[in-house]
Amino acid sequence: MNELKKDFPIFQKHPGTVYLDSAATTQKPRCVIDAVTRYYEEENANPLRGLYDLSARATESYEGAREAVRRFIGAKSTSEIVFTRNATESLNLIAYAYGFEKLCGGAEILVAISEHHSNLLPWQNLAQRTGARLRYLECGKDGEYTPQALENALTPQTKIFAAAQVSNVFGRENPIKEFARICRKNGTLIVCDGAQSVPHMKVDVTELDVDFLAFSGHKMYAPMGIGVLYGKRGLLEEMPPFLFGGEMIEYVTRESATFAELPHKFEAGTVNAGGAVGLHAAIDYIDSIGFESITSHEAKLTALALNEMKLIPEVHIIGSDNAGDHSGIITFTIDGVHPHDIAAVFDADNIAVRAGHHCAQPLHEYLDVQSTARMSIGIYNDERDIERFIETLKTIRRRMGYER
Repeated sequence: MNELKKDFPIFQKHPGTVYLDSAATTQKPRCVIDAVTRYYEEENANPLRGLYDLSARATESYEGAREAVRRFIGAKSTSEIVFTRNATESLNLIAYAYGFEKLCGGAEILVAISEHHSNLLPWQNLAQRTGARLRYLECGKDGEYTPQALENALTPQTKIFAAAQVSNVFGRENPIKEFARICRKNGTLIVCDGAQSVPHMKVDVTELDVDFLAFSGHKMYAPMGIGVLYGKRGLLEEMPPFLFGGEMIEYVTRESATFAELPHKFEAGTVNAGGAVGLHAAIDYIDSIGFESITSHEAKLTALALNEMKLIPEVHIIGSDNAGDHSGIITFTIDGVHPHDIAAVFDADNIAVRAGHHCAQPLHEYLDVQSTARMSIGIYNDERDIERFIETLKTIRRRMGYER
């Protein structure tokens, strides 16, 4: 695993950089860059529309990527795989195409308090525009949600429950399979944000039994601008299109239209075929390494970092003190130092970390902390990256004018 850095051209261009911001976006391996370049050099055409050879080849590549995603997440059919721009668009698609059709005043939407804004604002907007009631499921200060807490929070009026499989602040994996079982018993749909889980652990939507799963390519070593919505076929068939225009139609008259079959009714306009090809290549790359190796490697690095951080009295970990609860994400504060200053000092040492509220302001308010710093690990990180991170971390207060 420590040899993987050589697969990523950016580290040859910037050999001294320690990149610890993979929860925001990942770097891209050469095989992904080459696959996208090869598509545009050798196969570029508008897929699904042309009867000539280039268009047929583009269509084959685009639909091949859909099959790769289906296999990667264990979906039953490619008709359950919708390509979007990112997880945010996928979640908005659910809120608009399902929520506005099915919800009305008196309904409830339950959202985990730790959610990224992408899995909160669509439901907030839906509640405001339909009269539904928005409620929050609160976690412990260590980020834990218990199945019992969810069971207690659900009511007969709760129509949707939205939660991430892995929090982008705590890094903690939630028991989504158990949550889905509880929701099924209550007649509640479960919407899962998989942006921080799909790149780092084996995710099988059939085993989890979630109704919807959203994730982004750019967080799993694929290009920006390509995302995925998985939805159970019966639900997607009930939902009207999200966007209207070319390709998502079957037949159009002056007065009306009928729409294409799944999944194409949700993919209006010219699609991001190059992005889909890149996503396919990223999936092949992840498969070539294997999730057993990935999770073991990232867990080792997380434990190495967390255990060293706990030895510094002025550093405070957000969430659990157990490295196994962090899934490659460690969010923290330092006494007397603003997170933006923390990030600036790291940057001065050519180490990339993130600072702010990480698109989770309600969680920060709940934790009574304005902002935090976050380091997050990818497959290209190694022990030396963690050593450099800790070396700089130990100097930050002194460099900000404190005695220690």
